[in-house]
Amino acid sequence: MNPIDGSCHCGAVRFRLSAEIAELTTCDCSLCVKKNALMAKVPEAALEITAGADNLGLYEWNTRRAKHHFCRTCGIYVFHRKRAAPDWFGVNVFCLDGFDPGTVPVRATEGANMTVVDPNPRPEWPGPREG
Repeated sequence: MNPIDGSCHCGAVRFRLSAEIAELTTCDCSLCVKKNALMAKVPEAALEITAGADNLGLYEWNTRRAKHHFCRTCGIYVFHRKRAAPDWFGVNVFCLDGFDPGTVPVRATEGANMTVVDPNPRPEWPGPREG
């Protein structure tokens, strides 16, 4: 297995994956739909930030378990710590250098029906509510 390098659009954030990518996923949650995410799931130990860690922005919502990271300069979503598997990352495959997403199967995952626990959830956040 060869490591795969990746970066945001402007190159301020750079990272390396040391994992085989056997499958890609989509998610139907409101955030992933809006960012049109196509992700590779990798274990935490397989993702190394090689430059620009201080340039990573963080977006959290709802349960705040998922940690969505983006470049503060160009705004590109690079990866996120997964809500349902917090010791794994979902990596934006379009940020990977020389990676052809057409060579790996894609599986749809369901995020829209995950429980919404925010005390003031927005109507566009579907899913069962908890009080």
